[in-house]
Amino acid sequence: MPGKTFVGFGFGAIQAGLFLYEAQRSGNFSRLVAAEVVPETVAAVRQKGGYSLNVATMRGVEKHDVTGVEIFNPADPVDRNELVKAIEAASEISTALPSVAFYGNGAPGDVSGILAAGLAAKADNPSAPSAVIYTAENNNHAAEVLQERLALRAGPAGTRYQCLNTVIGKMSGIVSGADKIAAAGLEPLAPGLDRAFLVEEFNRILVTHIDLPGFERGIAVFEEKGDLYPFEEAKLYGHNSTHALIGYLLKLKKAGFISDAIMEKGLLKYARDALVNEAGEALCRRYPGVDPMFTQSGFVTYADSLLMRMMNPHLRDSVERVTRDPKRKLGWNDRLIGTIRLALEEQVVPRNFATGAAAAAWALAQEDPRPVETVLAELWKQENAAEPEIKKIMDMIKTAAQSLNGKCQQCFKAQSPDQLGI
Repeated sequence: MPGKTFVGFGFGAIQAGLFLYEAQRSGNFSRLVAAEVVPETVAAVRQKGGYSLNVATMRGVEKHDVTGVEIFNPADPVDRNELVKAIEAASEISTALPSVAFYGNGAPGDVSGILAAGLAAKADNPSAPSAVIYTAENNNHAAEVLQERLALRAGPAGTRYQCLNTVIGKMSGIVSGADKIAAAGLEPLAPGLDRAFLVEEFNRILVTHIDLPGFERGIAVFEEKGDLYPFEEAKLYGHNSTHALIGYLLKLKKAGFISDAIMEKGLLKYARDALVNEAGEALCRRYPGVDPMFTQSGFVTYADSLLMRMMNPHLRDSVERVTRDPKRKLGWNDRLIGTIRLALEEQVVPRNFATGAAAAAWALAQEDPRPVETVLAELWKQENAAEPEIKKIMDMIKTAAQSLNGKCQQCFKAQSPDQLGI
């Protein structure tokens, strides 16, 4: 295996703290290549010859250097040509971009254009290895989107590569500002940059089953699954929804970090009940026999491990980060309302998640002066929600709001944030 090349597009916490990091740890790659469009980051990483990473374990924060990283700017024609050559030689590639929109449409400087050029060169070179492309854009169909765009441009390379979806349960973040980095005792990405990557050590990442004949992954720690969709739903309607529930309930308490839930009487038990007996029960009913995880004992094991990871104080997972953009997180198919809908479809009563949604509605009321009921109904109708289902879920959330406090009850009637008494 030595001699393999790895190429990663995007240089955020997941790319740096998962893909490139695990590629180096595997010992199976002699060349690590990154693509990044921020000139200051490119210059600093080149100067250092790599980057620093902070890994939160249950014992504390470990500092690691990922060395020997070549970094290129896709906007630079010379660098772009180097990326094309690296893709030709690569056996594993990853995209960790803000969304699938950043793939582009095949222009010379965009991601799909560079990938297509490199894959076409691979097709013309019998000695070049086949490659897999891990897509990590938090989209259930990212691999299909990228595969479709590449198929139009990569010519006969189609049998030489495969795009893979991923389910990434690894928690990660960016700490910005020299003062905050120093106060947290973290190592900045590289000298001269005021950003630090802080990720948990968890690395059980699920990927699409690979169909390329004879292909052997260099990053062996990833786990292949024939059907990722049940696990994607478990991530969104189990992991993400419970994370949000904890975050919004802590926001009501004006807490700073998710790990503060340990100090709030009954909150962690409440979250576990939501995860196991609402989300977990619904997921197990929907996907019986798919995997040991979707059994009562399997999901309890998953839930307890997940909650323990969330409570790691060294991860410094801020309530502010987890609860930002409540309007999106209250979307019809997103983590909170999506979990409530899943539970109801499987004949499970999601009382705790309705409470989490009520707390999120309170957060939304601070950003939009209109009554929350009006905002949510408008949002859900845009997502083609049926009127009877809208009413049923809205009534559940309003009932749950009564169990929290006057602020949450008021947010369904208030005309301005000042009226909430916050």
